[in-house]
Amino acid sequence: MIDSLGAFIPESDVNIAGAADGPLRGVTFAAKDIYDIAGHVTGCGNPDWARSHEAATATAPTVQRLLDAGAYLVGKTITDELAYSLNGQNHHYGTPSNINAPGRIPGGSSSGSASAVAGGLVDTALGSDTGGSIRTPASYCGLFGLRPTHGRISLENVMPLAPSFDTVGWFARDAELLRRVGEVLFQESAAHSPPPTKLVIVEDAFELAEDAVRSALAPFVTRLEARLTAGDPVLAGEPGGGLSEWMWRFRKIQASEIWKVHGAWIEAQSPAFGAEVAERFAWAKDVDPGEVEEASAARIDYTRRLEALVPEGTLLCLPSTPGIAPLVSASAESLLEHRGSVLSLNSIAGLSGLPQITMPLATVSGCPVGLSLIAGRNADMALLAFAESFTREAADGAFESQFGI
Repeated sequence: MIDSLGAFIPESDVNIAGAADGPLRGVTFAAKDIYDIAGHVTGCGNPDWARSHEAATATAPTVQRLLDAGAYLVGKTITDELAYSLNGQNHHYGTPSNINAPGRIPGGSSSGSASAVAGGLVDTALGSDTGGSIRTPASYCGLFGLRPTHGRISLENVMPLAPSFDTVGWFARDAELLRRVGEVLFQESAAHSPPPTKLVIVEDAFELAEDAVRSALAPFVTRLEARLTAGDPVLAGEPGGGLSEWMWRFRKIQASEIWKVHGAWIEAQSPAFGAEVAERFAWAKDVDPGEVEEASAARIDYTRRLEALVPEGTLLCLPSTPGIAPLVSASAESLLEHRGSVLSLNSIAGLSGLPQITMPLATVSGCPVGLSLIAGRNADMALLAFAESFTREAADGAFESQFGI
């Protein structure tokens, strides 16, 4: 395979045929370079990490499950360094191309996986989502993506970042394949999932979105409301100071966990990081423990409140990102500002651990932007089945999307 997008780890020789038969026979996939593959070094987006770690002795169960289902692993994809970024710009390996938004970032940290799927190099790809690393690149690259319920899919033999937020995730160009992969990973059939009946708009999430994004997504929100019973809009950030305050609570808890996981290695190895990632690790080292304790206590109440908003059969609706993918040439300052808005949206499912799917329904200035749905805990297959059913309307001419459906 010729990697015309810069999506795969340079000189990677991972290539493993799946089982002779299975529900994913004939499907090709890639795995983000935080998943262990037996006999190969897991590089985690940083040459010093690769240098200081031995080849894996076992393959991550998530990867193995896809192989056992007949899927064909064709390589490992680039990630932001130690998965600690949302941009998809790796200081050492470059920025994978975003074929659906040329000249713009693919989003991260699952940048290579999103790039490879969007560009047709593979059918599906494993990424991960801690602070939005599936949802953000899916929106930027015009893909379907799922961040599952926290803890539902094994993270064994996957590099941890912030364990109380980390999830497996994956991309596809169509909702049907996204669902098929989900059935393999969850070992659950969508046929057994009760369909949703109610839709609730997350008002403060839409307020974070740019005007053009709200306008582009509005027809699809209207169609969702026609399919489901519309409930009263809610404010996900209130009480508690608004979504930006919850974003900071998320960041502090995340940073504390990241330093506990990686701090000793960083101090022992003094790895070379890109400037943005280096600054982030330095901040993680010094985050105030008292503020982390406060944020963690508040998170408990937040999770209870969010769970109460999504009883069985209810979906929360929100934009996947506040805008389209920023330009690769954007300044560090503008990317930092944009990151705050993105994390404010992503912290809703991140803090609560609820599943979120993003669907590539709209475009702004010719670039994709996603619409997201959040379901109740463990209602992942119902979410996947509904997204497939809803977007199937495109085939009947009910609505149009340039990306994925």
